[in-house]
Amino acid sequence: MGKTILVLGAGTGGIITAKELSKQVGSTAKIILIEKEEKNIFAPSLLWLMVGKRKPNQIFRNSRKISGAGIEVVIGEIEKINPEQITVTVKGQEYKGDYMVISLGVEQVTEHNLNNYGYDFYTIDGATKFNEQLQNFKGGKIVVLVPSLPFKCPAAPYEAVMLIESIIRKKGLNNKTEISLYSPEPGPMGVAGKELSGAVRQMVEMKGIKYYPEHQTTSVTDKLLTFSNEKTVEYNLLAYTPKHQCPSVIKETALFSKSGWIEVNRNTLETKFSNVYAIGDITSIPLEMGRPLPKAGVFAHYQAKTVAHNIAQKVSGMIPDKTFNGEGQCFLELGDGKAGYAGGNFYGSPLPIVKMKKPGYLWHWSKVWFEKYWFFKYF
Repeated sequence: MGKTILVLGAGTGGIITAKELSKQVGSTAKIILIEKEEKNIFAPSLLWLMVGKRKPNQIFRNSRKISGAGIEVVIGEIEKINPEQITVTVKGQEYKGDYMVISLGVEQVTEHNLNNYGYDFYTIDGATKFNEQLQNFKGGKIVVLVPSLPFKCPAAPYEAVMLIESIIRKKGLNNKTEISLYSPEPGPMGVAGKELSGAVRQMVEMKGIKYYPEHQTTSVTDKLLTFSNEKTVEYNLLAYTPKHQCPSVIKETALFSKSGWIEVNRNTLETKFSNVYAIGDITSIPLEMGRPLPKAGVFAHYQAKTVAHNIAQKVSGMIPDKTFNGEGQCFLELGDGKAGYAGGNFYGSPLPIVKMKKPGYLWHWSKVWFEKYWFFKYF
């Protein structure tokens, strides 16, 4: 009898895990991919959506299109996970597996009643509505707010303010507009090192954008932000990142750890339960510097390939031999059709070794190409 592999979540990590397994195990295993949303969003494109460079229907596909070649897609909210028995319950139906890969990402929630005053640009609805306001904007104060840590895609708020600045300048409103970014972080993308963090900060501030690190939000009201240092800030248009936390269904299992996430072997992505793996944003992987590996799609991508390969080896009766080495890269949108590209080894000792290539049009078009490639290859 063939093996059954349960893949939980059809984000970057889940899709790649399922597709790689499909190629590697063929008809010797059944792959069940469980996803709660029919709209499968390509998250990097949300930044383009918030500034009018994409329309909503351009940045998602139907999750059911992932099915085929041994992959069965189940749409529904996961009600229960039993890692000891390798079972999952969806809509009252239990699915039993021989292997399980958990790639549920983060649960995004709103804090400080921000949804009443601003726009969550990590969602299609929030990014779309922010763009509507941006197109009708006549001048004033625009704020991009990071209310809490951690958040996925560490570059996103910095990309957002630079893309907004580009639109405002093209509208001829730069002399009538103040653009600011407030974050609890001591600096941009700090885990990547002082050199890269400083370079990103310089890019932001050279565009006339005001950057305020180490600002922890304490309350939000209509047109007014308050921070823990008692500073208050007025705004006319607000975009924000949601609070990121471990999905509730995981908190009810023994997978949930004191870190607030799932702890795994940083090289193999194995959990403390045999044949149960976790990848991507739902994991907590401490680095030598004492901070966790950032939550970014590129890590889920490479982790998925590692786990899929090793499960395929097990299914074939072979010894798993692939490890995740902490390598990762990302694009950094600067506006005006330009982007940067940074990457390196986040498992570097004693600190991550990350460098940025010279920004330009090439990297922006490389990101555009990757968006098209993603939809073509996986849907």
